[in-house]
Amino acid sequence: MDAGAALVERYLEHVRVEKRLAERTVELYALDLRKLQAGAEAAGVPLLQVQAAHVRRWVAQMHGAGRSGRGIALILSGWRGFYTWLGREGLVNANPVVDVRAPRAPRPLPKALSVDDSVRLASFHREDQDPWTEARDAAIVELLYGCGLRVGELVGLDLQASAQARGWIDLDAADAHVLGKGAKRRSVPVGAQALAALKAWIAARGQALEPALFLNTRGRRLSAHGVWTLLRRRSLLAGLATPVHPHMLRHSFASHVLQSSADLRGVQELLGHAHIATTQVYTRLDFQHLAQAYDAAHPRARRKGGAG
Repeated sequence: MDAGAALVERYLEHVRVEKRLAERTVELYALDLRKLQAGAEAAGVPLLQVQAAHVRRWVAQMHGAGRSGRGIALILSGWRGFYTWLGREGLVNANPVVDVRAPRAPRPLPKALSVDDSVRLASFHREDQDPWTEARDAAIVELLYGCGLRVGELVGLDLQASAQARGWIDLDAADAHVLGKGAKRRSVPVGAQALAALKAWIAARGQALEPALFLNTRGRRLSAHGVWTLLRRRSLLAGLATPVHPHMLRHSFASHVLQSSADLRGVQELLGHAHIATTQVYTRLDFQHLAQAYDAAHPRARRKGGAG
């Protein structure tokens, strides 16, 4: 057994006996330290002379081979613990892993509905629902998808403008005035379908004392949780494969507007994003949509070989 392997065995015995780690955890440490040994051997460097530059190179190699950022972070944690122990034993002067971090996981694309599914949900009508609830739920779907509102902005809307109102609908101007993140106000145009649904809901709503635009069955302001619940139920009844939540409709609004207009700054203003970088995620979503369309339609999209 070479000197490096002997050090690894001593460390594993330390975590097994003195730290009393579970056997499965010790096995995982052993696997990770074998990767460290293999990297050091390939670089021709003893374990006690590994530098941060070596570790960064091995991280890049693991990342290039497809290992996730989370997986690399766990491996680095095991290596960091090993070199911390070596330092306490007086065998190394510095921990080469201490300032090395795993690559960040790519920001996941927001989930958006297809245009067809969005229209199916917005057009859905429940015959078995009482007219009051049906009018409310239809208006909520139209407003979330038609205006790209956050659920907090939606439930914060009042029927009329006032000094106390967080937000309100101006039916005459066809605008929604909302209070967004950072207490920033913005106005969003309300489309014809959403406007018609709102007028139907306001007629059904009646003269409740509560100023809120959207009410629960007890006549109080509808909560964000109530919107989540009704959307999930409504989307499943409409035949959508995936249960819908409010932010999914916001994502769908942004993606579909961007597909039609390519106006990133305009979408930023409609969504109330403080920074354009937040809105740029929808360009990735739009590209994904275009790539899927290409794969489905282009006669050479799935061509694996042959002349180019």
